[in-house]
Amino acid sequence: MATLRELRTRVASITNIQRVTNAMQMVAAAKMRRAQDAIEAARPYAQQLDRVLRELHQSVNIDEQPLFQVRPGSKVSLVVVTSDRGLCGAFNSALCRCVQSELDELDNADNAEVSLVTVGRKGRDYFGNRGHDIARHHADVFSRLEFTRAADIAQDLTRSFITGETDRVLLCYSEFVSVASQSPTVHQLLPIVPEENADGETAADYSFEPSPEALLETLVPRQVNFQVWRALLETNAGFFAAQMTAMDNATKNAGDMIEELTREMNKERQASITLELMDIIGGAEAVA
Repeated sequence: MATLRELRTRVASITNIQRVTNAMQMVAAAKMRRAQDAIEAARPYAQQLDRVLRELHQSVNIDEQPLFQVRPGSKVSLVVVTSDRGLCGAFNSALCRCVQSELDELDNADNAEVSLVTVGRKGRDYFGNRGHDIARHHADVFSRLEFTRAADIAQDLTRSFITGETDRVLLCYSEFVSVASQSPTVHQLLPIVPEENADGETAADYSFEPSPEALLETLVPRQVNFQVWRALLETNAGFFAAQMTAMDNATKNAGDMIEELTREMNKERQASITLELMDIIGGAEAVA
């Protein structure tokens, strides 16, 4: 059984850990709010861009657009977007398990050639430690999250698709649903598949200036860039939400441990006092 001094040392250590986790929780909450605001600000642009592309898709011949071409080839690139840091519960592992399931399905397909592109250190470490070859890795993206980094990644993926290095690009990231929920998502980035009109929605008759072809040539690269940027924003917000939840749980667990050790420490103190009293009483009786 631990001595009174050992129990006091444990309580002091856990109290210090509790202060650290509480501070990390507050920092993660502040950063999550900023990341959530960035996502909410980007969504109207994404919705309008999708709508314009849908209308342009109905007005032009997409066979002439290389990023819309569906190929019969079996070369697939999986872009895995994870965080660079841990202490976020099962945030990264849940996405990696989802990607692993996707890899297993592709491996079971006939003549499937799968290459991995990782964004974030945790995804690289997870698949690298399991013997998967990492075709490309984009490091230190989240240390300074900027749209130019997303554009660089998107241009690299676009170049691989146009040159025929890959026939399909799947974007894997954790979608930010709420503070308590982040959903692993696998989205086809290339070739682009425009969404159909919603039920009951009629297509409007637009007059485009300049030509629809010129607009499509300009907007399609922006769409790819923005899809990658959205995946980075979703992952960033999801990471801070998961870290805030994990640190909150750690703070509560530390409090429970402190209470338990305090009760044990009080019992040990009471036992020590009782033993001293028995010694004093026994000594007094012996003298008498």
